[in-house]
Amino acid sequence: MNNETDWFGPDTATFGDRVAGAREVAGMTQTQLARRLGVKKATITAWEDDLSEPRANKLSMMAGMLNVSIMWLLTGEGDGTDATALDGNVDAELHDLVVELRSIRGEMRASSERLARVEKAMRLKLERAQ
Repeated sequence: MNNETDWFGPDTATFGDRVAGAREVAGMTQTQLARRLGVKKATITAWEDDLSEPRANKLSMMAGMLNVSIMWLLTGEGDGTDATALDGNVDAELHDLVVELRSIRGEMRASSERLARVEKAMRLKLERAQ
């Protein structure tokens, strides 16, 4: 499967997308995964929304529970879920919309990172000026 149709690949999905997808393929709810990992449901939600990331020990436990590799969760490369089961029910129009949304999210993340770098540079200049 090429990256354009690979829903969980490195060019299409985020860490949170892969966690959510692997959890769904494993047939678990956020609450069930949270309980098994010993974290709050809000923590799982934050991971899936890309607002935070798990520590290494939770990442390792989660990969084992979801039957995917740690590398796949982090990068989209390696042993992951079989996304073909999810792709079969998606029409081309919906696929194109999802691809566009993920592209916009990537652009927004890049802009946010750029903004953070500029803000840091500005703070450093202001501190030196004082």
